[in-house]
This record gives sequence, C-alpha cells and structure tokens, in this order.
Amino acid sequence: MYRSGAPGFQSRIPYTSVLADATLSSCSEARLVAVTDEAAQALGGTRELRVTQFPFRVGRERRSYLTNDTLRVDVQQRRRGEALPDNDVYLHEEPSSTLHISGAHFSIECVDKRFFLVDRGSACGTMVAGDLIGGNRKGGRTELRDDDEVIVGTGRSRYIFRFRFPSVESSPRI
Repeated sequence: MYRSGAPGFQSRIPYTSVLADATLSSCSEARLVAVTDEAAQALGGTRELRVTQFPFRVGRERRSYLTNDTLRVDVQQRRRGEALPDNDVYLHEEPSSTLHISGAHFSIECVDKRFFLVDRGSACGTMVAGDLIGGNRKGGRTELRDDDEVIVGTGRSRYIFRFRFPSVESSPRI
C-alpha cells in the first residue's frame, strides 16, 4: 500500500524541510532504535540514538568509496568542515549497479508534538509499518507512531529501525 503525501505536497522535496516554517518548539525527544547490526553501525555502534533536533535527516553516504576493493577510506577524515552535512545519519551501501538507499533519503520532522517521516524524493522509498512512503523520486510523508518499524529503501535493506517516542495519545493507523 502506498500512502500519499498531504494535499498540496510537493512531488520533489527540496533540501530544506517541507515543514521548516512550522513552530518546532513543541517537539519532544524521539529515539531511533536499531533493529539490525548495520543500523546500529550507522548510529555509531549503539542500538539507540536520541533525536532532539528536527528535521532529522538520513541518507546514503555519497562520498565513501573503496580503493583496490579492500581499503575503505574513512569519510570523516576526508571531510574538511567547509560544507554543511546533507544528513544527520549516514548509511553505507556498497557500490553496485543497484542502489537501494538515496543520498537524501528521508527526514523525521516534528510539528505540534506529532512526528512525520518525509521521503526526500528517494528512488526506492521507505517502508513505515509495512506501508511504502515515497519512491520513484515522488516524495511523500506519513505520521509516525510509537514503535513503527522503518525500513530504509527496499525490503532487502539491511537498515531497519524502530521509531520510539513518549506517546501522550495513541492515534489509530488509517
């Protein structure tokens, strides 16, 4: 099932957040919990990451590469701090003819104490609680609920997370 964006939602999501004009002072803390080892590695080797600033952006590391198929160049050493990062969390995907994770894949946004996953125009979309959000560079968004499973890219992705936050009220999934 594909959940489409809200009425008037742009088909391409710009680098800046589609909810950037909203008041973010009402946002609380959320957590991204790694389900797979690869997801934990992307979170810096920990199983859980506190998300306190929004929008929170996730995407593929576009600057990583392999030399002689064995030596991975440390991306952090190559950064010079001259440009703002595209993402808050970078996911590594081995070079292949088929990539499943986009450089600007999705963001988590918070407005009026409600959290949203926004597909940033990714090629493969993001699975949220079994529903495909975005894909084919269309973008899309859905409200996140406590304990939603988030699969980045296709169903074959090794990056699987759970989204957690202190829930004041639970709204039913439509």
